[in-house]
Amino acid sequence: MIPAPWRRSLRSAWTAAAAALALLLAICAAACSAPAAGEAPPYAAATRDDPRFTKTFRHEFADAGGVRMHYVTGGSGPPVVLLHGWPQTWFGWWAVMPALAEHHTVYAVDLPGLGDSTGSPTGYDKATLARYVHTLIAGRLGVRDARVIGHDLGAAVAFQYAAQFPADTARLGYLDLPLPGPAIDGPKYRSLSWHIAFHSQRRIPETVVGDDVREYLALFYPQVSFGGTAFGGTSDRSPFTEAEIDEYARTYRRPKALSGGFDLYRALDKDVRDTVAAATRVPTLLMTAQGQLAPVRATAAPRMTNIVRAVDVPNAGHWLVEENPRFVTAELLRFLDG
Repeated sequence: MIPAPWRRSLRSAWTAAAAALALLLAICAAACSAPAAGEAPPYAAATRDDPRFTKTFRHEFADAGGVRMHYVTGGSGPPVVLLHGWPQTWFGWWAVMPALAEHHTVYAVDLPGLGDSTGSPTGYDKATLARYVHTLIAGRLGVRDARVIGHDLGAAVAFQYAAQFPADTARLGYLDLPLPGPAIDGPKYRSLSWHIAFHSQRRIPETVVGDDVREYLALFYPQVSFGGTAFGGTSDRSPFTEAEIDEYARTYRRPKALSGGFDLYRALDKDVRDTVAAATRVPTLLMTAQGQLAPVRATAAPRMTNIVRAVDVPNAGHWLVEENPRFVTAELLRFLDG
């Protein structure tokens, strides 16, 4: 039997040792999770060595309705808000941002739960996402005269932003998306392409893509590029560099972001209902892939009643910015400055 004084001494020693071990583990955890000295955080790794970025832009975070929103901002002048689609992030606008920033204050936003925005929005329908973006842009940043430009499913978010908050929207840019709504309902929309139907399924796309996110994205990008199979062609050329694919895969590898991206498609039926109840007279630019202007305009024009400029992009499939950045930049500046 151990005498009582020894027992008290042993307990004290064990308590001190346990406290020291806990402190050591905390220090190790912090050291392992934090970037090393001189190392960029993950969200900045793709831009840290680009002098165009470091000269003009910066990464920022803000809370919007309980979601931590990541956005990139820079420049000066009338505000422009850029909203990405799938499977991209704010980085999809990078080719046009430096030119826009010469005359405008640019805000390139990661949609809630996607990119380096974190948290769980209450829905991935575009009307809900537009309210999160508005909370960030108008509520947190005080921007009440935004020129809101969206591409792909981000275009539907931009449309909802203009429809819900017309007093806070100076102009609307709608890039390359048939608008879900009266002209094209959910079942018909899902029949437009295999990937829309596939992404709309519950749990299946996450299970199939699994740990092969980068491989899946790399195979997908060429399909909707100019001359790709989605446009009836045979090209397998991708307009994205290996580094760009790496950057998108970095964020979509997060399970919540991967599911959130597919939820953009799973919300289509609600998007249709919301579009039926929405419309905007905000001056609008409509821009599409080459040869797609007429069918896209047929879905958009009934709900966007003030289209002041409509154009398709030469030699571009769905990836307008990557496939013809000079043309897209010129059109955006013409519209924004007009």
